Amino acid sequence: MAFVVCIPARFGSRRLPGKALVDINGKPLIEHVYDRAKESAADRVIIATDDLKIRDACDHFGAEVCMTSKDHASGTDRIAEAVREIGLAGDDIVINLQGDEPLMPPHIIDQLARLMNEEKNVDLGTVATPMQTLDEYRDPNVVKVVLGQAGHALYFSRSPIPWAKESHTVPKNAFRHLGIYAFRVSTLKRFVELPRAEVEIGESLEQLRALANGMAIKVLVIEERPPRGVDTEADLQQVKSILKN
Repeated sequence: MAFVVCIPARFGSRRLPGKALVDINGKPLIEHVYDRAKESAADRVIIATDDLKIRDACDHFGAEVCMTSKDHASGTDRIAEAVREIGLAGDDIVINLQGDEPLMPPHIIDQLARLMNEEKNVDLGTVATPMQTLDEYRDPNVVKVVLGQAGHALYFSRSPIPWAKESHTVPKNAFRHLGIYAFRVSTLKRFVELPRAEVEIGESLEQLRALANGMAIKVLVIEERPPRGVDTEADLQQVKSILKN
């Protein structure tokens, strides 16, 4: 089960500027993400960035870095450029581990790679976990996904989906999407050649481009609940506390 993990990282961030290099217990955020990827069974871990400050930090802790254009609209577009640069084959599996996920368990990375290795007819793979609290369900910083009977994604949103008739309960079929994807290189190349979909722009969720163009996204549902990625200052403080302990 050969696969590569690629971590897109940019310095700019609307909610938390410069978060890739923010210090977490003596190490930049991007180094913690890299460490999780290296603890997986990946054959290779690459950081794709457009920022020299991030490149220099990655050089300091020994990561392989691929410099990319500043013009990419999404992390997946950035990874596609890196994949072209390093010359991966069309059938190779690439895991997109987003650069703000320092607490992603390595075995989840491995499970997602295994899913793509076994599900030959799936275009993309990703991961979700059952939602538990109303605060989480209503939080626009938490991405939700609705699944079909075969475990394929029907829609992703920052809004509460599926809608709950009873406002005081979380629907049983509400899932929190985790910030990790799997592609075959051939599918990744096809994906980035597609124009951005209106729904993708409106939700600010790049995976909706795939759904808008008829691609199949298989969702690996896990009961485990990894901590959220770093989107806000509150997330950052929580991650600092978890890693310290």
